[in-house]
Amino acid sequence: MRSDTDHFRCHIAGGIATIALDRPERKNPLTFDSYAELRDWFRDLHYDDDVRAVVIAPNGGNFSSGGDVHEIIGPLTDMSMKELMRFTRMTGDLVKAMIGCGKPIIAAVDGVCAGAGAILAMASDMRIATPEAKTAFLFTRVGLAGCDMGACAILPRIIGQSRAAELLYTGRSMRAQEGADWGFYSRLLPADELEGAAQDMARRIAEGPGFAHMMTKTMLAQEWSMSLEQAIEAEAQAQAICMQGQDFHRAYHAFVAKQKPVFEGD
Repeated sequence: MRSDTDHFRCHIAGGIATIALDRPERKNPLTFDSYAELRDWFRDLHYDDDVRAVVIAPNGGNFSSGGDVHEIIGPLTDMSMKELMRFTRMTGDLVKAMIGCGKPIIAAVDGVCAGAGAILAMASDMRIATPEAKTAFLFTRVGLAGCDMGACAILPRIIGQSRAAELLYTGRSMRAQEGADWGFYSRLLPADELEGAAQDMARRIAEGPGFAHMMTKTMLAQEWSMSLEQAIEAEAQAQAICMQGQDFHRAYHAFVAKQKPVFEGD
């Protein structure tokens, strides 16, 4: 898996890929290039068995301020409809790549988490934050609809329809404690503990059964549009596939021997 990225930081060790946008002096905005490189990186991640979990980290006390005003929003005002559609589909493809990458993603949020930055956190599987985190889906603040990059589909499933509607209509910041109370964040931690906690979560996941985690992530995404009957049948098939994997056999033999299983992801 590539760690020599051009538009964001990436460090891979122990089965964990830690990434962060790398413009701390601007609160880590996204550009056309960083959108595209993140999309391609997450697409490639699906085929990499060496990475088992991803942490999206803050940088310089902030997560991401979203699309850069001068490098994205300004140029968008001069584009044709065809060019605009190419851009909005590309940003949506980033979310689809995150959902389809097969690896659990943990967002560790500090400071500003706005616009497309808030979408990166939303599209992650798990989110933790500092009390200083301010999360805003501020698309209406720049004259756009709140339905950006899957927000109207994903956010209500996390925090509920009415709360999501309020955030998407008003563009106001969701305070960290609100985010925790509403289930957007699973917990709040002091800034000096945030990244360590994210790494601990990622380590526990990376030490688990990688193929089974991929199946779990796949089912979490696919069952959104299934009936209960379809979901139960899909899970039966997914579990039967996992039961043929070597990690299942390793877990059984370790249990019999009263040992801790060592999973290898197959």
